Amino acid sequence: MKRLVMMALGMAILPLADLASAAEALVPKGVVELFTSQGCSSCPKADAAFEKLAHDPSVIALSYHVDYWNYLGWNDTLSTPENTRRQYDYAAGLGRSNVYTPQAVLNGRAHLNGGDLRGIEQQIGTLAARQQALDIPVTVELDEDCIRIGVGAGKGAAHVVIAYFTPELDVRIEKGENAGKTISYHNVVSSIETIGMWEGEALKLQLPIDVLGKHGRERAAILVQTERPGGALGPIRGGALVPVPGA
Repeated sequence: MKRLVMMALGMAILPLADLASAAEALVPKGVVELFTSQGCSSCPKADAAFEKLAHDPSVIALSYHVDYWNYLGWNDTLSTPENTRRQYDYAAGLGRSNVYTPQAVLNGRAHLNGGDLRGIEQQIGTLAARQQALDIPVTVELDEDCIRIGVGAGKGAAHVVIAYFTPELDVRIEKGENAGKTISYHNVVSSIETIGMWEGEALKLQLPIDVLGKHGRERAAILVQTERPGGALGPIRGGALVPVPGA
């Protein structure tokens, strides 16, 4: 609490223009979710482009390894059925009848080829111009034993979810379309869980800090995501990265 008070006092003495800039800096430009596979020959280009997004502090970048290419001769060591289901839930929400890799989904609202870095960056700007950027503020603070999550007020309803990920993994692929390659993967999601419901009013949630640090859960991101009728995934309204403990 003392730390939060000191932060508030520090911001209170800023000029109004600087205060606005500081508030804007807390809101990510967008959320980029890459659906990829170790068994997809088109994916290494997208994985390399995604590295740049993963290191961009203004973007929440998460990668999901799907399992539907495993039959090609190499079982993706990072793939899960849950990741595949998430991509199909996006397809339903976006009005698509199929899925593909590499696919980048932006703010849960639009998609394009995951290897098109310039297109991804341009589309994030286009969504902002259409007022389809992240509009619900999300804050995350750590203390000695707790992750404190704040979701601001607005209109609508959404799930508050936490996506656990590993920042970087190098994988040597022995078989399949990418046989012989060692590929670096970034912000690899191991699991995603709903931790609360947001219904338009400001919301505060807490998690024990020891949910972090395990294999596959070295880092985490908080997303405020809507759901379409029938359970299809809808737009992401807000998001924030969980700070690194001890940093």
